Amino acid sequence: MKDTTLSLTVNGEARTLAGPTSVAALLAGLGFDARKVAVERNEAIVPRSVYGETWLAPGDALEIVHFIGGG
Repeated sequence: MKDTTLSLTVNGEARTLAGPTSVAALLAGLGFDARKVAVERNEAIVPRSVYGETWLAPGDALEIVHFIGGG
């Protein structure tokens, strides 16, 4: 099996990841709690319910917003 890599942009930063990779795997790899973030992929919101089924493709642009509680 051939090694594959993904070149994409996360929050404006170019990254190269081992592929194939899902949104859920990316979040876990970056240390994010999937319950506390919103993800936009190529200017479209990714519903939290499909993070594990949404596979990233070369050239994707992702924005990850982390929610922080406070008062």
